[in-house]
Amino acid sequence: MDELVKLVAQRTGLGEDKAMTAVQTVLGFLKERLPAPMASQLDGLVAGGAGGGLGGMTGGAGDMMKGLGGMTGRE
Repeated sequence: MDELVKLVAQRTGLGEDKAMTAVQTVLGFLKERLPAPMASQLDGLVAGGAGGGLGGMTGGAGDMMKGLGGMTGRE
């Protein structure tokens, strides 16, 4: 999750504390709306679990969002 927070801070100019709040808000929003199995996969992805976390993705957080679109049928 640190990688995602740093990316948000860098791209928005927010401090890391506010970027962390933004990331947590978005993740909470997504987890409330995704089916339970997908929400738990999101937790694992952000935490660096199965699939290598965000660091294991060739395109970083952008690939994560694209992947979520594919899982829900929207790319």
